[in-house]
Amino acid sequence: MKQLMIPVIAGAMFSFAAGAASATTLEDVKAKGFLQCGVNTGLIGFAAPDDAGEWTGFDVDFCKAIAAAIFNDATKVKYTPLTAKERFTALQSGEIDLLSRNTTWTMSRDTALGLAFGVVTYYDGQGFMVRKDAGITSALELSGAAVCVQTGTTTELNLADYFSRNNMELNPVVFEKVEEANAAYDANRCDAYTTDASGLYSTRLTLAAPDDHIILPEIISKEPLGPVVRQGDEEWFNIMKWVGFALLNAEELGVTQANVDEMMSSENQSVQRLLGKDGTFGEDIGLTTAWAADVLKAVGNYGEIFERNIGADSPLQIARGLNALWTKGGIQYAPPIR
Repeated sequence: MKQLMIPVIAGAMFSFAAGAASATTLEDVKAKGFLQCGVNTGLIGFAAPDDAGEWTGFDVDFCKAIAAAIFNDATKVKYTPLTAKERFTALQSGEIDLLSRNTTWTMSRDTALGLAFGVVTYYDGQGFMVRKDAGITSALELSGAAVCVQTGTTTELNLADYFSRNNMELNPVVFEKVEEANAAYDANRCDAYTTDASGLYSTRLTLAAPDDHIILPEIISKEPLGPVVRQGDEEWFNIMKWVGFALLNAEELGVTQANVDEMMSSENQSVQRLLGKDGTFGEDIGLTTAWAADVLKAVGNYGEIFERNIGADSPLQIARGLNALWTKGGIQYAPPIR
């Protein structure tokens, strides 16, 4: 009996020691001194290197926001460009700490893949782009057309569903990398191109003659896009969620990159809680009292990030639409900090 107990006890002690030695993602990030963030290989407005080789874009700014919340320094990020096929493996394996790459929140990804979505940064939907001279005015006219699509995406699945539902002949031309799909469409190898509508606006800017192409009116899917972390680390999951919520709450409360210091003296209790003047909300998720103020000083609020990268102040000129605040006709809405 004693001989049987020894390996059992030893195994239990080993498991306890291994659990105690296991560091959280936040501890790992702090120890190495930077956030490893997975982004798109190149999608204008969302994630792409500029002429100086610096990564910029809507999704990139979320990486910077997380770094600012942890280090009070938005530059402490290293970027890993990932294809749609590579992105989940990179996160699951620990190659990256956070995935911020125009990724749709679905049930299977949120359960079977061991991933955790917590905030929708961009409400999108799948659309189609065609050449103006084709005379096509509706996606329902695409039966039998060659359609460029990226594999390993919800886009590929939605395309099949849409054509089946409408009794249309499907002729997909499939590519692993978005750059390959873009080049094929631009070279006239496909009659149409399909991806998230936001991606179509971005892709159109890269074509040889952007004005020769139109985006059809149909939106055929729901594509709630947002950052992703691994399941099993609640602290890291909460940091990801609440940085996103802080960006939205700041816009709603009128706190901007320029007026953060001024708003520190606001008598609005919601502003006080957001900026760390009231409560221990930052410490409760492993950050400092000034976590949200540091984020806003670094990247601005949600509206500023949107307009700078993909909205009115950007080449994409995407309207806020569903991504307007709930107080302004959209559906962007964050739980309160209280």
